Amino acid sequence: MADGKTKKVGIMGGTFDPIHVGHLILGEAAWRQFHLDEVWFLPAGNPPHKKNRAGRATDEQRVDMVQLAIQSNPHFVLSLIEMNPDGYSYTYRTLERLHSQYPDISWYFIMGADSLTDFDTWREPQRITDACQVVVATRNQMDDGEFQTLLEQRKSEFNHNFLRLDTPNLDISSAHLREMIRTEESIRYYTPDNVLQYIIKNRIYK
Repeated sequence: MADGKTKKVGIMGGTFDPIHVGHLILGEAAWRQFHLDEVWFLPAGNPPHKKNRAGRATDEQRVDMVQLAIQSNPHFVLSLIEMNPDGYSYTYRTLERLHSQYPDISWYFIMGADSLTDFDTWREPQRITDACQVVVATRNQMDDGEFQTLLEQRKSEFNHNFLRLDTPNLDISSAHLREMIRTEESIRYYTPDNVLQYIIKNRIYK
């Protein structure tokens, strides 16, 4: 971070059940394109009535996997701000809390184009845009013209400059990886080797 400039931090939220290379590539692309100082990974907590669900990792295991996945990257940071006792946090509350705790940081919230599609249905979307820069990754499945039209529509609705992240968003989902593990397919290269070894050792998703 240059002297006299506000620190710029990206936010990658999700359940990360498990974290995979798509998450990491997205975070790295945002760090590079928007000259961020850091990218924080925020695993979401599970509500008490959904903890330790069959076929899913525990909160502690998901945190461990994120830590393993990002440990070799000096500008990736693990934040437990959303791992609260009540479970899931609303994005606007997390962002406003971060603003309160770190008033000198400019926040960049990273999302996929699929999230932008239903962004108007999120809880308090205007408070989200008021609290951060919203960075939207393109999706291979979405036509470029359609994506640009949606960006302009959201800019008009929320009087906010949604930023386009120009990178292929790999079509990988955690749900698909869990199913591959259940059916004994290899997920090698879909997630870092140390995360894969952790999953195997702890027999997660079996």
